[in-house]
Amino acid sequence: MRANKRDELLQKALSVFYQKGFNATGMDLLVKETEISKTSKYKYFKTKDDLILATLRLRDELFRNTILRRMEELSDTPKGQVRALFDALGEWFASEEFRGCMFIKASSEFQDPSHAIRRQSAEHKLLFAEHIQRLLIEAGYRGTDILTRQLMVLKEGAIIAAHVSQSTTAAEDAKEIAEKLLEDAKL
Repeated sequence: MRANKRDELLQKALSVFYQKGFNATGMDLLVKETEISKTSKYKYFKTKDDLILATLRLRDELFRNTILRRMEELSDTPKGQVRALFDALGEWFASEEFRGCMFIKASSEFQDPSHAIRRQSAEHKLLFAEHIQRLLIEAGYRGTDILTRQLMVLKEGAIIAAHVSQSTTAAEDAKEIAEKLLEDAKL
């Protein structure tokens, strides 16, 4: 079954925004890259910001589904899944499509904390952290609020190191530190 025009536009726009950035991608470039007319774009999205928000929601769904599913494939226990986060990230970093974090990029391009795009980026990070915290609670760790924040700093730092510094060991380095944090937080 062929995706509807709106879904097709979202998929293509997500790819263009991820590769080229949000502010650097004007509507004319989107028309050229997606081969979908401005008329069609404005039929589904009143503004470019509306299109960006929709692509971020799609990216959130795709990213969380992919990473969380991979964590579950790598381990069938909550404790193992937390550790597997860094293995799943390492696989993403090594993939050809890795271009850094779309949400970090969006936050850097839309810096006003009250901007809807910035809030959507923060929501993605919050949803991911909440999942990790649930796993930590299920695994019986103590101090899950602090531990979650620390693991998220490691996750975000690994993403930046892999993208900006092109580190080939970012995920492994973060996992090594995470192991120490997890060991210290055992009951």
